[in-house]
Amino acid sequence: MSVQTLTPAPPTGAALHLTAVRLGRPGSAPLLDGLDLKVTPGEVLTVVGPSGCGKSTLLRTLAGLLPPLAGAVEQDGTPVTAPHADRALVFQDDALLPWRTVRANVELPLAIRRIPRAARRATAEDWLTRVGLADHAHKHPHQLSGGQRQRVQLARALAAAPRAVLMDEPFGALDAQTRAEMQDLLVGVLAGTGATVVFVTHDVDEALFLGDRVALLATGALIDVPHPRSRTADHSALRRQVLDSL
Repeated sequence: MSVQTLTPAPPTGAALHLTAVRLGRPGSAPLLDGLDLKVTPGEVLTVVGPSGCGKSTLLRTLAGLLPPLAGAVEQDGTPVTAPHADRALVFQDDALLPWRTVRANVELPLAIRRIPRAARRATAEDWLTRVGLADHAHKHPHQLSGGQRQRVQLARALAAAPRAVLMDEPFGALDAQTRAEMQDLLVGVLAGTGATVVFVTHDVDEALFLGDRVALLATGALIDVPHPRSRTADHSALRRQVLDSL
């Protein structure tokens, strides 16, 4: 009798790997040089560093929008050479289309992938429920608060089930209370998706609350953050290490 060997399913999250990468724009001094970084499937990696050190450039390179000046950028062992539906990019500016309703904005990446209308509507409504905006699906972006627009952007990014979500200070323009609410929401909606997250922030407390690890671009160090996540945990030593790197 033969025994069939089952091959384990690959992890939902993407593995991202940068090797000896130089980042910047041609003709200008590099922002980062010799960067080595491994982001493991399903982890939340927060990235901090002083202004102008290349945090946003790093995200655009991981997204496939900006090629490295040198070195290799890979997803699951395959070179990243162009944008791909596997990787969603979320900006500080919500970048919603003002002429589309909230539901239609969330449906957009699904429409681009030619998902049938009924399926994409159901998916959009599911995600709007998850982010607490089910009753706002018919509205347009100008009718929402800043925090609500970021909720829509988050729903739009996750609706197409990306394997990596690249977030460029998405909560930076929000007030402190709304920002904390969005951080809690992000943790909640990511649960169960398995998506890998690279989250750029200037906020040290945000980096320590959200991250499984924190990458300090100025020094190249990586910090492991103890779990479970808690706003009352004593991270004073880690906080000092991050602040010193800035």
